[in-house]
Amino acid sequence: MKNSVTNELLLHIEEYIIDNDLINEDLGDIQELHNDIFNTDFYIIGYYNCEQWLKKHHINTFDAIEFVQEYEKDNFGETNPDINSERIVNMIAYITGEQILFDFAAQNNQPR
Repeated sequence: MKNSVTNELLLHIEEYIIDNDLINEDLGDIQELHNDIFNTDFYIIGYYNCEQWLKKHHINTFDAIEFVQEYEKDNFGETNPDINSERIVNMIAYITGEQILFDFAAQNNQPR
């Protein structure tokens, strides 16, 4: 995914850690942290806001759909037929956030 998306999501992760007083704590299970940050609530709400987010990051709609569908096929064996800007953008955040956190865990010898 684009660097601008990665950078934005890094800031989102940092804000979550600060807001939840996790700065000086062991981050624990990275999968649980990922779930808390990216799966318990939408990253962006509203079709219009999501469309604007794609434009802000210069992401082609079809490239975004393909990115999400490839992930779903690789991880679930099928794709979700529900295609709308809100679901696609939030899945991009979920997927990219997962990669950021798993890369962090690997670099710091933490369990996933």
